[in-house]
Amino acid sequence: MHITSDDRLSILTLFKAQFRIIVAIMLRDIQTRFFGHALGFLIAIAWPLVHILILIVLFSLFGRGAPYGESMTVFFATGLVPFMTFSYMSRFTMLSLIFNKPLLVFPAIKVLDILLARTLLELLGSCCMVIVLLVIFLFFGIDFMPMDVVEAAFALGAAMLLGAGFGIVNGILAMAIPTWATGYSLVIVGLYIISGIAFVPDAMPETIRYFLSFNPSLQTVEWMRSAYYPGYSTILDKEYTIAVGAVTIFFGLLIERLVRGHLLVSRA
Repeated sequence: MHITSDDRLSILTLFKAQFRIIVAIMLRDIQTRFFGHALGFLIAIAWPLVHILILIVLFSLFGRGAPYGESMTVFFATGLVPFMTFSYMSRFTMLSLIFNKPLLVFPAIKVLDILLARTLLELLGSCCMVIVLLVIFLFFGIDFMPMDVVEAAFALGAAMLLGAGFGIVNGILAMAIPTWATGYSLVIVGLYIISGIAFVPDAMPETIRYFLSFNPSLQTVEWMRSAYYPGYSTILDKEYTIAVGAVTIFFGLLIERLVRGHLLVSRA
């Protein structure tokens, strides 16, 4: 099939229009998420960061020692960073469709535009949060640099992939069933308890360890810690984690395609 210069120009024009739509939605989310001001994005970054710091302080006050390694702060931070990245991205991607549903009255804006815009915004926020956390730890003399920077980056990327996949699936379900958002928030609490943030899965009995290995958010925690502690995990399955993230994204896009007509009823 021969593509003419006019076809290329048309495709480029469509991409530019799509890019402007997504950027516009991102800017709207930044301005409306907190206090109706663009500076609210700083709070979006600080929110999970403060959450992580508070939990680390609480663990310290309770006299918790590091279940693994020498630094309690590093151990808990390596669990909290990937889990918070996953949970915040999935939850706020899910809520984006509920908050931005009025935008669907505009024919140019699609459900996927809203989901993609929020996913990109949460991705940027997570990256900024990690950078600020590194600076804070550096200021207090805490060495938070992983032994394997590439693996740590992959672990964070896997957490983002899972967050995007779970966010897309639950966002579409929550748009159809409003109470679903509350249910998923409770699921996040349950995942927090069983994702290995405050314990070492390898220290658990074999049966429990086997069932824990099916928790993809725990896999991101294990992946992150393997970048800090060589030989840390025996249940780490990177391929499984990536597969779950990819499948949930595919499944979410498939659901959106199948129920698109119902989701766009608000345009009528």
